[in-house]
Amino acid sequence: MNKRKIINDPVYGFITIANDLIFDVIQHPYFQRLRNIRQLGLTHLVYPGAQHTRFQHSLGAMHLMQQALDTLRDKDADITDEEYEATLLAILLHDIGHAPFSHLLERTFISSMNHEQFTSLFMDALNRQYEGRLTLAIRIFEDMYPKRFLHQLVSGQLDVDRLDYLTRDSFFSGVAEGVIGTERIIKMLNVSNNELVADVKAVYSIEKFIISRRLMYWQVYLHKTVHVAEMMLVLCLRRAKDLWLQSPHFFLPEKMRIFFEKEYRKPDFEQNPSLLEAYADLTDEDIWFSLKQWRFHSDRVLSELSNRLYERNLFRIELSEQAFPEECISRVRQALQRQLLFDEETCDYMMAHGKMENRAYNKTTSSILIMEKDGTLHPLEELSDHLNHRTLSEKVSKYFMAYPKELQVKAE
Repeated sequence: MNKRKIINDPVYGFITIANDLIFDVIQHPYFQRLRNIRQLGLTHLVYPGAQHTRFQHSLGAMHLMQQALDTLRDKDADITDEEYEATLLAILLHDIGHAPFSHLLERTFISSMNHEQFTSLFMDALNRQYEGRLTLAIRIFEDMYPKRFLHQLVSGQLDVDRLDYLTRDSFFSGVAEGVIGTERIIKMLNVSNNELVADVKAVYSIEKFIISRRLMYWQVYLHKTVHVAEMMLVLCLRRAKDLWLQSPHFFLPEKMRIFFEKEYRKPDFEQNPSLLEAYADLTDEDIWFSLKQWRFHSDRVLSELSNRLYERNLFRIELSEQAFPEECISRVRQALQRQLLFDEETCDYMMAHGKMENRAYNKTTSSILIMEKDGTLHPLEELSDHLNHRTLSEKVSKYFMAYPKELQVKAE
């Protein structure tokens, strides 16, 4: 069978598959599952074109990784064929552990675990199936390999994951602020003392990359309407789980039922492979079909939240630079009880409050290193006036409160 396929990607054009092992991993059901997990959760409710998937993103990141590794090799970086393949596998599989709707439901089904832990479980399972051929990829992914620049290409402040998702999310959402000079940044990458660095000529392109990341967070990833839809879905699933534990007599996909009935931790998955198979069977379709069925549930909260999401009748959301005072939150609860006749117990399912956070560049951890022509290294923030501005280098928070639009209440 010919495994040297070419994939036509709408963002980059043709993507090539480097070898047979990478083709086999792409064909594996664990990876094919990513076709049915949206990259941006419920963002399509605001930007209708944002229907792309984790599958597309993972292939795109692999494509950029090929370009980055080729660039570094051209600059005499020591990258063996085994390391080349392993780094491609590491980036290809970096998102394989995502739950339905990506980050949105990360701690809903299994509250004790995040997608990175599931990625580790999937990679270990694949490594067993492929008789240890992913061992080096796992070491690179987990930053346990001496050539740190390989891990930094997979996960760092200037990794190909970010380069792809900003470019791809901008393309499919239509938000032009996310457009970055991906090709130029990759061509300017270099290696010094086993660390990933960028040539000094890339400073302005990297600045634009960081500014674009900040703008994409507020315009797309943390868009207030997207955020309120996501909060409503979390509330809906929380209500469904609570009802199921009280009386398990309504529609629920079999694999969702497993995680509603009991809380599992990573050792449970390691000891019982069938749990990982059940998790691997969960996709966005399970959630949407459940919402469609729950619209007719006898429980008013579950049916109303399901209906509102299905018909895009979303809560109103109010934003503030300061946390909403408790009297404000109490006023909303009282309005829910008086005007919409929800009892005290169910009010917390019909409103949400908290904060959204964004930091475009974290200079308190490992900085992006810029290399002068003579080999001298500088942290990016030393060469950039922009990155000393708090909106780029410090965590910026916005507080929110959301509740049904028909409520007559003023959150002051």
